[in-house]
Amino acid sequence: MGYVADRWHKKRPGPDEPECGEHKGLVASQAHGVGKRWQARYDDPSGREVTSLHRTKAEAEAEIVKQESAKQNGSWLDPKAGLVTVEKYALETWLPAQNIIGRSVKEYRGALDRYLIPEWGNRQIRSIKPSEAGAWQQLLTSKYGLSGSYPNRVARYVRGVFKLAVIDRVIAISPFDGIKAPTLVESSVTPPDVAEVRQMIAAAYRPIWAAMIEITALTGLRSGELRGLTLDRIDFLRRTIRIDRQMVYEARKGMYLDDLKTGAGRRLLPVTKRAVDLLAAYVAAHPPAKDGGAVGLIFVMPDGRPVGESTLDWAFKSICRKADLSKRHWHELRHHYASVLIAGGENPKVVQKRLGHKDVMTTLRTYAHLFAEAEERTRDVLDAAWADPGETASEEESPQQGGTVPESGRRQGVLWQVSG
Repeated sequence: MGYVADRWHKKRPGPDEPECGEHKGLVASQAHGVGKRWQARYDDPSGREVTSLHRTKAEAEAEIVKQESAKQNGSWLDPKAGLVTVEKYALETWLPAQNIIGRSVKEYRGALDRYLIPEWGNRQIRSIKPSEAGAWQQLLTSKYGLSGSYPNRVARYVRGVFKLAVIDRVIAISPFDGIKAPTLVESSVTPPDVAEVRQMIAAAYRPIWAAMIEITALTGLRSGELRGLTLDRIDFLRRTIRIDRQMVYEARKGMYLDDLKTGAGRRLLPVTKRAVDLLAAYVAAHPPAKDGGAVGLIFVMPDGRPVGESTLDWAFKSICRKADLSKRHWHELRHHYASVLIAGGENPKVVQKRLGHKDVMTTLRTYAHLFAEAEERTRDVLDAAWADPGETASEEESPQQGGTVPESGRRQGVLWQVSG
């Protein structure tokens, strides 16, 4: 239990010390008349002493009762903890608490430095109001010009700072509670179909680009995952690829193999016979280096260096121009892979696992319209199968009944005519 101390008077005065002229029977301390007289003292849940100053003894006693009660019911907050600045808490407490790799730390820190600290960095974390939280989220678009998924991403980081502050009992409630996060905008993807990917492969002016395009279309690997693929990660017999790292670039460090950002990205990916045969043929023609910085890498530049992301993007744009195709980005080959799985009837959870998405909602947001098309094809097939003689089941007959393939099926094509 805590106790109240009189700051203005000595608890154990000497025998010859003069009596306080203002308070009979007491001996004045050096703090007499300076600041508030009564000090409430109590231990926090960890055993550390906490103090606060009050004008009257009754106020100090009431404070002790309040804090002891809060300790008992689990609602206790350190009155001084909320004095920490937003910048100090975000950088010294929240950021180190995130289970992320070095490159992600740089990304998170950059977002805090650009969008949070200039607005609230010097403010006490307890001083931020819900109205200010809502207004800050609006600044992401109105002042900083963020668009697409970025307002939601930055807001997620900052909301996480205040959420952890609540868990740490630095503040009682987050100012973002009750404030809706910025809408997560996912651009509708229009992946290239099989015929278009075949055109890209045919237009590739180097064997490495042709192989990388086709392998990405057949596996859905991210650029860094593909560029960091090594021979020891491929099981040619079982037809699987172990995805657990990627090629990354950092200023002053150059390119190197690093862990994936999330555990969901680490996966054992089943691949087709076509993909395995292609990889085997490419490795036979271009054996991976056995030493040096690119040891074991499947895809390297002619001078032995790893393939850089910008180099790959530039080559891909050149190939699209050569093939007289619309401008595409490398990541759209990954969308192609996902679209083929969806067209083939794979459920969202399987697609999520194959792509290495953190959660199935990411998959659904990105490919919602493709799943909708797949659902419509299911209806067409069922309508065709149960149509009465002489009825027209749909605008175009089902292939099972000798008609033409529905438009959505023609658009997608057949998956590479893979055998085995």
